[in-house]
Amino acid sequence: MTRINERIRAPKVRVVNSRGEQLGVMSSREALEKAKSVGLDLVEIAGQADPPVCKIIDYGKYKYTQAKLKKGKTKTSTRMKEVKFRVGTGDHDYNIKLGRAETFLEGSHKVRFVLQFRGRENAHKDLGFVVLNRIIQDLKSMAAVDQPPRLNGRAVAMILSPLPAHQRKRHFHLFHGELIEDDEPDDDEGEEEELDDDAVDESSDISTDEDEAKEGATSGAGD
Repeated sequence: MTRINERIRAPKVRVVNSRGEQLGVMSSREALEKAKSVGLDLVEIAGQADPPVCKIIDYGKYKYTQAKLKKGKTKTSTRMKEVKFRVGTGDHDYNIKLGRAETFLEGSHKVRFVLQFRGRENAHKDLGFVVLNRIIQDLKSMAAVDQPPRLNGRAVAMILSPLPAHQRKRHFHLFHGELIEDDEPDDDEGEEEELDDDAVDESSDISTDEDEAKEGATSGAGD
């Protein structure tokens, strides 16, 4: 909570005027009188400093500016996307999924890759690491490893982070150059999805392999 005027409790404060000029250390009362003499507020901007730093400014404008900065930061925050695989994911579906992953990375989002095991597949979990390491190699021109593949119950998961924009080079352009649509809706774009790195979200709304195969067949027929 930002303290202003009479709410500032420190006996002494370091004062900065509205032009950013240092006025030195003085009592809170003296600082407040200086602020009032020019029709402005005394605002504590660094309460943890010793002594606290206060600025003589228009508190209304200060509050508006801080809110605008916070809103801008939220809009540019990174979202976590997720793409799921199976041990038996075929080449067609694999390419579709990596095309989707490249779209996410191109949008500067981190991507969580999850390979889930079913039934007898649990006896061959080493295959999950083979698939994820293949993904790392296939996406090395788009992403770097943020969290390496690791086993978690019935799944192996990893997280890749996008490379700097000027280093990214796509390889999975599909359907005559058209890119696959995002797995997730865009109505909440800009909000960061909070995911537990140690947990696998099995309720993800990402399409199944069969749905994607149908989607690919439909698109191919339309061409």
